[in-house]
Amino acid sequence: MKSKIYCLILFLLSALLANAQQDVIASGDAPRPLQTNISVHDPEMIQQDSSYYVYCTGNGVAVWSSKNRITWKREKPVFSIVPQWIRDSIKGYRGNSLWAPDISYNPKTKLYYLFYSASVFGKNTSCIGLATNTTLHTDDPDYKWTDHGKVIQSIPGKTNWNAIDPNLVYDDSGTPWLVFGSFWDGLKIVRLNQDLMSVAENTDHLPTIATRKRDPSVKANLPAVGDNPADAGGNAIEGGFVFKKYGYYYLFASIDYCCKGVNSTYKMIVGRSKNVRGPYLDKDGISMERGGGTLVLKGDSLWYGVGHNSAYTFDGIDYIVFHGYDAKDNARPKLRIEKITWDNDKWPVINVEYPFMVKPRS
Repeated sequence: MKSKIYCLILFLLSALLANAQQDVIASGDAPRPLQTNISVHDPEMIQQDSSYYVYCTGNGVAVWSSKNRITWKREKPVFSIVPQWIRDSIKGYRGNSLWAPDISYNPKTKLYYLFYSASVFGKNTSCIGLATNTTLHTDDPDYKWTDHGKVIQSIPGKTNWNAIDPNLVYDDSGTPWLVFGSFWDGLKIVRLNQDLMSVAENTDHLPTIATRKRDPSVKANLPAVGDNPADAGGNAIEGGFVFKKYGYYYLFASIDYCCKGVNSTYKMIVGRSKNVRGPYLDKDGISMERGGGTLVLKGDSLWYGVGHNSAYTFDGIDYIVFHGYDAKDNARPKLRIEKITWDNDKWPVINVEYPFMVKPRS
């Protein structure tokens, strides 16, 4: 009897070990375990075939892959070395971190387009670049990112906007636009050329499509907070992302403060428009150009702040993807994926499910 029990225990241990080994994938020379609750900042997601990829802020642009949006494998960054043009363009740029990438696919060109930004923290000494690839599968022989250099740049004293947090959107006529911006005048929009490698209009007077300023004509009518420069004021808005649905362009944005650990106050707002250039109105009819924006999601006792979102439809279900500062883990930024439902007036509603991403194995 004892021998049977012993054999049963060995069998169960062997099964558990084999099951655990399925959660280890070789990456380069060393295996890397699949992870849940991964730490990311400013995530965007895309699906190719049966794989999902998250691109986010990190050295050389950080990349994660998954088969189920639950367990994730860290991939090599987009750039092993930050392009030299960035160091030549941005005075004071240090390190290798590239921020808030935007990933999309164009079926006409059969290319993946990755916009990314580089900046000195807290300054509008910033620029947005573009890289392309024919595939996102890192094991594909054709996998290779081609960098096309700078698309748009902000310069202190010359531009009262900040060239970070890009998001590509096409209007109904197929014209490409780039939404971007952080603090200063707020979120901007600029028309791109069809190859997406350069802007197609003068950048001297770009329209502001979202701000926390109630009167956009005033350079700074919000109090400066912390280390924010005077011309940025307290205009804490960034991370614009446009999601098309029901004949509207929904503009999501993040307001208040990220990156402050337990003191993070990040939250997400939304407005919508029939025109990609706006005006984007909230539920009360207030334009985001004048401080409007309907609250989508804010922090709670489990998350100190939530923000910098993107939105997608996978298998007929709408999702919002963002990072939150985990109160259970020293305020580390974590990937969150939540479903979007829509109310009777076609406004997004986020149904938070706790604990997120902790689900039984299929």
